[in-house]
Amino acid sequence: MSASYEGYKSPLSTRYASKEMQFLFSDQNKFSTWRQLWVWLAKAEHSLGLDITEEQIAQMEQHMKDIDFEAAAAEERLTRHDVMAHVHVFAKQCPVAAPVIHLGATSCYVGDNTDLIVLRDALKLLLPRVATVVGRLQQFAETYKALPTLGFTHLQPAQLTTVGKRACLWIQDLLMDERALRRCLEDLRFRGVKGTTGTQASFLELFNGDSQKVKQLDKLVTQLAGFSKPYAVTGQTYSRKVDVEVMAALASLGTTIHKMCSDLRILASRKELEEPFESTQIGSSAMPYKRNPMRSERCCALARHLITLFSNAANTHATQWLERTLDDSANRRLTLSEGFLAADAALLTLLNISQGLVVYPKVIERHIAQELPFMSTENIIMAMVKAGGDRQVCHEKIRVLSQEAGAQVKQYGKDNDLISRVRNDAYFAPILDQLDHILDARTFTGRASEQVDEFIAEEVQPVLARYSDALKSVQDVQLNI
Repeated sequence: MSASYEGYKSPLSTRYASKEMQFLFSDQNKFSTWRQLWVWLAKAEHSLGLDITEEQIAQMEQHMKDIDFEAAAAEERLTRHDVMAHVHVFAKQCPVAAPVIHLGATSCYVGDNTDLIVLRDALKLLLPRVATVVGRLQQFAETYKALPTLGFTHLQPAQLTTVGKRACLWIQDLLMDERALRRCLEDLRFRGVKGTTGTQASFLELFNGDSQKVKQLDKLVTQLAGFSKPYAVTGQTYSRKVDVEVMAALASLGTTIHKMCSDLRILASRKELEEPFESTQIGSSAMPYKRNPMRSERCCALARHLITLFSNAANTHATQWLERTLDDSANRRLTLSEGFLAADAALLTLLNISQGLVVYPKVIERHIAQELPFMSTENIIMAMVKAGGDRQVCHEKIRVLSQEAGAQVKQYGKDNDLISRVRNDAYFAPILDQLDHILDARTFTGRASEQVDEFIAEEVQPVLARYSDALKSVQDVQLNI
């Protein structure tokens, strides 16, 4: 048996998440970013007058990507300290620069700042994914904005809506997720250069008590990393409240995806709508006829995992004592990476679904026909009153006929025959020529079609405009597994 199959591998990397998101949380990206941070620190310190040469900086830049992972692992087994292990390995590759690598910094300088860079880049990757799903669902909503369908409350048939209007409910939730994720990105800052407990004491020592140079150092490194500003104060770490806000937005996205895909699964069970189903896809090993909504089920599974991760971030922040404790470390290695990988995987699957949704209008029409006669009774009564009838007499007539028709449906499994009973009752002769209009499903959907147009123009288009470039390059998503 191959040794590569004897260790645990995360399904998020082997089955679900994109290569782009996996790279952001990879060791290569993490440790090369550490080295980049050491370069930025040296450059800023050099520019502010510390004895660091351009030759030292150049040597560090030359080796930012070529990391000897085996050597670093061996060093960590000896030192039990991941940052110092990589400092030692980097120093061996850059002997001229060795004396100035990590000068004045603490481990959280590279650890926390790297995490913030990865969070920023991961948010930038997710946001266009949300927009592309919204864009595809917008097209779906426009196509079916006027197609009547049964609305449901309490999972029981209620007043009609339209297929497109229902899709707008999904879109509206996604727009709220886009707003929350974008706010996380806009609010995100850099830890910067803060020292062991956030006081910048080591850097004040390096610059001989020159407080302005220490402030400038913090600003320069922050700008080099592409952030507009650092957090004004930190302990040893940036506040884990930041992780709480980010994971809250991701968990909220999970609730949206779960709700939408649960709706799709319900509609698939009614055969009104189906997710994409490939010609060679097998729905069941025992039942060849089945077309299971496995994509929607996958989204729900990933979304549930994503939702649960929020409590990890919340509990971690709640238990960070004073300037920090290390019981956040192992937890965050799992929570942040899995949160973004799960969100990425769920969004890609959701995009695949939204690109190939299939609607079955005839099935929807048949379901409406089963319920609309009961829903139309008030309209029939009003038509009879306009034709000179007595409302109370008409109400009683309709009540009796409705009970009889209901018995046919519930006790004998037959179709709803209320309208046939109305047509065969001489009392309703004055309005028989109006029944077809009264029973036109389109007259029961209110402003649903107009609401779709208004919602897209006023709410959806302004958001999608932010992602116009990303939307131009959207391709159909193919799921590997």
